Amino acid sequence: MAKYFDVHPENPQQRTISGVADLIRSGSLVAYPTDSCFALGCHLGNRDGLSRIRTLRDLDDRHHFTLVCESFAQLGRFVHLDNDVFRAIKASTPGPYTFILRATSEVPKQLLHPKKTVGVRIPDHVVTQALLAELGEPLLSSTLLLPGEDEPLTQGWEIKERLDHVVDAVVDSGDCGTQPTTVIDFSSDEAEIVRRGAGDTARFE
Repeated sequence: MAKYFDVHPENPQQRTISGVADLIRSGSLVAYPTDSCFALGCHLGNRDGLSRIRTLRDLDDRHHFTLVCESFAQLGRFVHLDNDVFRAIKASTPGPYTFILRATSEVPKQLLHPKKTVGVRIPDHVVTQALLAELGEPLLSSTLLLPGEDEPLTQGWEIKERLDHVVDAVVDSGDCGTQPTTVIDFSSDEAEIVRRGAGDTARFE
């Protein structure tokens, strides 16, 4: 049975955030809110958590997992950025964007796309930022979009009800939107909009 954490959306309770972070460090798979919609998250090196996300979402090995980062400095450890890409991403973060970039050696091999790329993003969400600050490292994440469904789950109580024996914890801080992130692929010479979601794409057209 999944643990349920009710977190204040503007002033997250530190004790609760610390408890969630401890669960993640111990190998738990957590459903948590972001600035676009709910996501599934686990510790960066959690192979079992990665496998559980693949199974839950029915993902193949060509899916881009996302490293959800607290800051731009943290993001820069895991992906290669040239000057133009640096400026474009810097101008759009924090926000509801996922960027696909060439991965550095800091990214565990089991997370890599066959093209040696990985997704990264910095969310504009108080609770997510508090959790990332407590962890001190990125969350390995994927949108909580179940197979055969067109929209992600957006209500914490519904996630608890439907995934009670599939995830280990649900973090609920109220509404967090229904659209997944906009995904921009910067791994080749020009930006490619892979998915149009919650973020404005004008700067990448």
